[in-house]
Amino acid sequence: MTLLRGNGAAGARATDASGASDGSVIERSWEIPDAFAVIFDRYADDIHRYIARRLGSDTADDLMAETFEIAFKRRRRYDLAHPHARPWLYGIATNLIRRHRRDEARRLRALARVASLSTGTEHDGPEDGVAERLSADAPLAGALAGLPTRYRDVLLVIAWGELDYEEAARALRVPVGTVRSRLHRARTRLRTALAGPDRTAPTAPEKETDHG
Repeated sequence: MTLLRGNGAAGARATDASGASDGSVIERSWEIPDAFAVIFDRYADDIHRYIARRLGSDTADDLMAETFEIAFKRRRRYDLAHPHARPWLYGIATNLIRRHRRDEARRLRALARVASLSTGTEHDGPEDGVAERLSADAPLAGALAGLPTRYRDVLLVIAWGELDYEEAARALRVPVGTVRSRLHRARTRLRTALAGPDRTAPTAPEKETDHG
C-alpha cells in the first residue's frame, strides 16, 4: 500500500555529473567546506520528505536543516569506506526524530482519526497528503502509533527511507540481525493490531547474508 511503498527516487544520486561518490565529496569537503553542498543538493529533498511523513512539514524544515548541520560538523568522522552517504544521513535524521517520538505518536493517532472520519474524501491542509494515503486504512496509523519507537524506526526507515537491511543497520547503528528481528516484531504487532493480512512487507532489496 502507498504508506509503506517507496517513492522510487532515492538511492540514485550517490554520484554527480563528475562521477564523484558521496565519500569522495565528503573527503574533499574536509579541505574545501563548500564542497559539502553537493551532499545537501543530492539528499535534502529525500531527508525532508522522510521527516515530513513522520512529523509534518513544519518540523521537517527545521530537522532537515539540523540533519545537514550535524552531518557537516561530523564530516571528518565519516567512514570513507562507505561510498553512499544516505544511511548516515537517515541515521542522523532518525535520531533527531526520536526526540519528537511523542509528537509522532500523537500525529499518527490524529491522522487515524481524520482518516476514519474522512474516508473517500479529499484532504487539503496541514496533513500534507498523509491523511490521503492513510484514508484507505485508518487503523494502520493508529497501529503505527502503538509501536515502540525502536520498531517504528526500523520499519519506516526501510519503507519510507528506502534503505535495505544493511543500510538500515548502518543508519541505526545496530547489527543486521537486530534490524531483521525488529522488523519482524513490528510487522507481527501490526498484523495483530490490524487483525488482517500482512500489508507491511518492505520493498527494499535484502542484501545481507547475516542471519543473526
